[in-house]
Amino acid sequence: MHVIEREQFFPRPRPEVFAFFADASNLTAITPPFLHFKILTPMPLSMEEGTLLDYRLRLYGCPVRWRTRIEEFETNVRFVDMALRSPYRRWHHTHTFEDQDGGTRMRDRVEYALPFGPLGTFARTLVVKKTLEAIFDYRRDVMAQRFGSKASWCARS
Repeated sequence: MHVIEREQFFPRPRPEVFAFFADASNLTAITPPFLHFKILTPMPLSMEEGTLLDYRLRLYGCPVRWRTRIEEFETNVRFVDMALRSPYRRWHHTHTFEDQDGGTRMRDRVEYALPFGPLGTFARTLVVKKTLEAIFDYRRDVMAQRFGSKASWCARS
């Protein structure tokens, strides 16, 4: 199991920041163009526990279909999505939001595991870890432009 954690401060009210992230249609804006991300689930979508979201992307040039289920949803506080279908053996993404210093501190924690045993470990070392960091860096930069922010991050394995 591997973990990537990121956090970002936005000088905006928590309900505003939460609403942006809880709107699935905003995923396209915060996903890097190199993934060719497209939401397949009809919009608008009501985000709540049990909601399913289907999308497709291109990962290392290969088309990938992904299905996510919202496992937990607490308005303005947190939500958790878990991949039911993805290139990962496990993908569990927790988003938390809290008031801090006149704004909102948002944290992401992704627990992930790759398939294929030692070959998956090699792929992570070679490309997966760097790709995930690039995806979250892109997201950080887009959000900084949108809301203004201070960001810090830490990736753990």
